[in-house]
Amino acid sequence: MLIDIHTHTYPTSDDSELTPEELISEAKRIGLDGICLTDHDGFWDPRDVEKLGKDNDYLVIPGCEVTTEEGHLLVYGLSEYIFGMHKSSFVHELVKEAGGAIVVAHPYRRVYRETAPQDPKSYDEMLKRALRNRVFGMVDGVEIRNGRGSEQENIFSERLSEKLNMSGTGASDAHKLSDIGTFATRFQEKVTGLDDLIRCIKSGRFSSERVRPLHSSQLR
Repeated sequence: MLIDIHTHTYPTSDDSELTPEELISEAKRIGLDGICLTDHDGFWDPRDVEKLGKDNDYLVIPGCEVTTEEGHLLVYGLSEYIFGMHKSSFVHELVKEAGGAIVVAHPYRRVYRETAPQDPKSYDEMLKRALRNRVFGMVDGVEIRNGRGSEQENIFSERLSEKLNMSGTGASDAHKLSDIGTFATRFQEKVTGLDDLIRCIKSGRFSSERVRPLHSSQLR
């Protein structure tokens, strides 16, 4: 199954231009099997997510993109924001207790710079600096294809996942209509809801997949 596990909608994510209905309609049109709502530090009421799925006859799964001091985490299995979630270790304990899953979102941020020297030694130093982030020891996957990242940034994320020997996801990180479907995650098993998604992420049996070409602005 092909699912976009990282998307944003307004007003829960105030930087998104998408309504949930627009997101679902476009995801269906381009052939995705489902989407995850992962708004910034905002959790959907599970009843509202269930209603969205039923009203649109589509697989809609709740999640959240949590902002921590160590980076952004895509979290599946939690239902509310609790004080202290700015620390990745705290988020990890909450998710572990809930039996959920975590994926590191756009791991190239803060460490990879396209304007920096790209010779092997300099590139390796950026990788080493990124790998020192302790958050990688707390997660189940790494986002290696982000629809809002450049090709170079995504390649850097892929190199990180290889060094970590960890499976990589793909997602649009959609904030507007044209973002939807750039990348998604291909799961080898059937996903019918949140529990299935968590199980599949923790199994590592998934891969990133390009759904349609990147925008020219992302091929810089």
